[in-house]
Amino acid sequence: MIGIFDSGIGGLTVVREVLDKLPQYRIVYFGDTARTPYGTKSPKTIIDYAVEDTEFLIAQGAKIVIVACNSASSTAFEVLRERFSLPLFEVIQPAVEKALRVTRKQRVGVIGTRATVGSGIYERLLKERRPEIQVFSQACPLLVPLVEEGWLKRSETKRIVRKYLFPIIQKQVDTLVLGCTHYPLLKPIIQAKMGKRVAVIDSSQEVALWVKDYLENHPEIAASLTPSEGGEGHRFFVSDLTPTFEQIAKQFLGRPIRLELA
Repeated sequence: MIGIFDSGIGGLTVVREVLDKLPQYRIVYFGDTARTPYGTKSPKTIIDYAVEDTEFLIAQGAKIVIVACNSASSTAFEVLRERFSLPLFEVIQPAVEKALRVTRKQRVGVIGTRATVGSGIYERLLKERRPEIQVFSQACPLLVPLVEEGWLKRSETKRIVRKYLFPIIQKQVDTLVLGCTHYPLLKPIIQAKMGKRVAVIDSSQEVALWVKDYLENHPEIAASLTPSEGGEGHRFFVSDLTPTFEQIAKQFLGRPIRLELA
């Protein structure tokens, strides 16, 4: 099985892309809805949570794991690589590679949680590859709770998005990285505020393509994954379950799913 975890249900955007690009494999998902968001937690706490999440997915039969959380990717990924021997993927490097390919003016904006922006990982990785590039980051701590509440089209959400994006727009970027897997649900609002000429990078799409390429080049790993029979057999776990989560999960995936309490 392909294991995927996130601090909440935002990682279902990664699930959606993996289902689209790798429909032949079963997925096990864990959303840590009881402890969301990770972006406001200390690095030690994020690492502890990420280790627990990975252990849970392995116990459910995961043979590879995708860290579908930017906060955990930026803070805990190296610890996970040291502790676990199975193939691991994170959502930051794929988005960085895409941003480098599409930026024309070498001016890139990044929006994310406080933990992701505070880590400086996007700026560091972009500048390692292209020292002349300019990176402008903005923490958006209210966006994850808004998405988790299902406020995807509310006027309040639009006003908050506009406020967060204003400093980035002022920098005249031509590329914007959505540095949180919750944010693709707000992409229509974000794209409208940024304008059509700005490329908006969705890390969910990019990491799914990376995993697909990896499995095509590692058939022995692909052979170890449990096949999906007619698109069924997937499991979706959360650490706290409310009717709201099920409604939002349906919006994320475009179809009803059954959430299980871990």
